[in-house]
Amino acid sequence: MPNEQSYEIIESGRAHIKAWVKGVTLDDGARRQLENIARLPFIHSHVAAMPDVHFGMGATVGSVIATKGAIVPAAVGVDIGCGMMAMRTSMTARQLPDNLGPLRSRIEAVVPHGGVGAKGGWRDGLPDIVSTRFENSGLAAGLKVVQGKHPKIHNAHYANHLGTLGGGNHFIEVCLDEEDRVWVMLHSGSRGIGNAIGRYFIERAREKLSGRETGRNLPDRNLAWLEEGEQDFIDYVQAVQWAQDYARINREIMMERVLMVMRKQFKKFKTEKVAVNCHHNYVSRETHFGADVLVTRKGAVRARTGELGIIPGSMGAKSFIVRGKGNADSFTSCSHGAGRLMSRTQAKRSFTLKDHREATMGVECRKDKGVIDETPGAYKDIDAVMNAQRDLVDVVHTLRQVVCIKG
Repeated sequence: MPNEQSYEIIESGRAHIKAWVKGVTLDDGARRQLENIARLPFIHSHVAAMPDVHFGMGATVGSVIATKGAIVPAAVGVDIGCGMMAMRTSMTARQLPDNLGPLRSRIEAVVPHGGVGAKGGWRDGLPDIVSTRFENSGLAAGLKVVQGKHPKIHNAHYANHLGTLGGGNHFIEVCLDEEDRVWVMLHSGSRGIGNAIGRYFIERAREKLSGRETGRNLPDRNLAWLEEGEQDFIDYVQAVQWAQDYARINREIMMERVLMVMRKQFKKFKTEKVAVNCHHNYVSRETHFGADVLVTRKGAVRARTGELGIIPGSMGAKSFIVRGKGNADSFTSCSHGAGRLMSRTQAKRSFTLKDHREATMGVECRKDKGVIDETPGAYKDIDAVMNAQRDLVDVVHTLRQVVCIKG
């Protein structure tokens, strides 16, 4: 069967791992993390590893973990609901100016980016679109419930961060597809409040670990879990759902702000029905291999039959709009990007400003030392990643960046 040839089998001593890593790098640290996850007593069927898999904090980035009766908060991580949004416009490359610097500057002016804490949020009061959406979407009411149960989940920037980008690998891009159609694409999550929720419940799971007979020999405390039926489990699922909603709305607001800028600068254009808004750090209840399970996608996109998703490359590399093939062995999932080839520290040591400028030639973006850890060479070859998952997705559109904004 084709699927039997598309992935490698890694044994763990308990559940096995199906890894779509043919032709791409699987580092030793990620392999050990995957094996540790697969040994957990509540893993359902197997663990799936996507071709962008790499070592992560808590759990392996690029992993899909199906569990019965338990959930690992650190596997979901602290950037809960992090994901992508992309929208095609009726514009073409001909309508874009030769100098894209002013467009980049105008977008940066209306979407706060970079910084930590309050520095990464709105500094002069919330725009109406943010405050209105926070109240009317149910986010405000939902947060009161979450914090009412767990007052230690406190982050003063929960509303101040809505509609903001953040830093690291989060970005806003203007792209062109194979027909030179203009797209807007962005990547962000639940910002400071998602981080606060994640860290709080990771610690709650660790506190419970000593009382679990099956967890006393756990090789990594980051894999501490919450069991279904426990109040913390119920509260965590509720909080995660809230953070995932926050992340989705966060992306929607940023998209509206970017399109607002573009409508002011260019002749009237339309946005089309080809739009995607998908998480790639999240948990959901699904049915796989005859069982109702909790699926944690840590750096992975759901790819059910016919479902659209986004697989971005790095700065200066290609990105893809894809359609899922519904591959059961991957728990109907695909990669969430190219995947890091080296750590941020290693990238800063390995690349010069000249390297970065050459790698991002033709892209209007930052060319300073602050983004060298995001330079294309720090990531896996996106073509190799896509080739390794040919049985997971079909490519619908291939995009190339012409503007890239990072924090």
